[in-house]
Amino acid sequence: NQIKDALSQAPDMRIKIIGHTDNEGDDASNLALSKKRANAVKMKLSTMGISSNRMETDGKGESDPVAENNSAFGKAQNRRVEFVKIN
Repeated sequence: NQIKDALSQAPDMRIKIIGHTDNEGDDASNLALSKKRANAVKMKLSTMGISSNRMETDGKGESDPVAENNSAFGKAQNRRVEFVKIN
């Protein structure tokens, strides 16, 4: 809802939605999962009234962790979606 609100208040803003995973599974599966994660967020924002033209998606798989993958807590932090302003 916060992202939807920010985009609603700035109708010219475009964003990139980037999906990430932990290191469970193989690289190809994690890359596919991260892309699905980003696309799911884009779809949700679209259903909330944000034009899909304003959003790009990308998946990074397990390649850009923000925490160690050696604990449940760290793995949970790495399973995430990030939003980057692109204009």
